[in-house]
Amino acid sequence: MDTTRWETRTPDIVADVWLYSTDEGGRASPMSLGYGCSCFAANDFAAGGWDARLQLGDAVFAPGTNRRVGFVFLSGREAAEVMWEAGRFFLWEGRFIGEATVVSTGSWPVSPDM
Repeated sequence: MDTTRWETRTPDIVADVWLYSTDEGGRASPMSLGYGCSCFAANDFAAGGWDARLQLGDAVFAPGTNRRVGFVFLSGREAAEVMWEAGRFFLWEGRFIGEATVVSTGSWPVSPDM
């Protein structure tokens, strides 16, 4: 898989992400370069999900840890605006495996009415 276009692109949003530990229902193994998952604006399915790629660089992201991550959404700004307005969103991989708090927009300005 060619991850270059995801890793080098300006992120749609930047968020502080907490991956749940395996004991809390999180992944059993770390995320690495090229990882993608669905993101939900609430921890249920009613909010609808958006597919994203996480900009992890060369460092793995282990369950039970947190770090600041850029997100590139396959739907672009539409998905980023939903996550921005929610302020917090959840990562899904067959179950919720983590949560994120939006820190900034990456590739688009925030309008005064948001």
